[in-house]
Amino acid sequence: QAQLVESGGGLVQAGGSLKLSCVASGRTFITKGMAWFRRSPGKDREFVAAINRYGLGRVYGDSVKGRFTISRDNAKNTAYLQMTSLNVEDTAVYYCAGDPSIEGDPHYRRPSNFDSWGQGTQVTVSS
Repeated sequence: QAQLVESGGGLVQAGGSLKLSCVASGRTFITKGMAWFRRSPGKDREFVAAINRYGLGRVYGDSVKGRFTISRDNAKNTAYLQMTSLNVEDTAVYYCAGDPSIEGDPHYRRPSNFDSWGQGTQVTVSS
């Protein structure tokens, strides 16, 4: 299993942007898909975005489509989540996930499909 460490969270005003990073240790990173999920207080973990091991196949949750972009740099063992046009509903702890049991959509959308998780990074959007 990979060890995942997120960074880049913080406080931002509505309409602003943030870029999250997820650095993975372990040699399996470049061979598997990665995903971002988020959890807001009182809500279930929500799928945000996922990317396949080649970086060409990307899927997004409906609430972030057109505003967020997922990418990866396999040479750096790092996945990214560029977030733009942020609104208060995007306030959450953001988690990266790796080591999926099954590759591809819709499996990327299920938290139970992933064996490795980061500790999370807080994103707070103020109005």
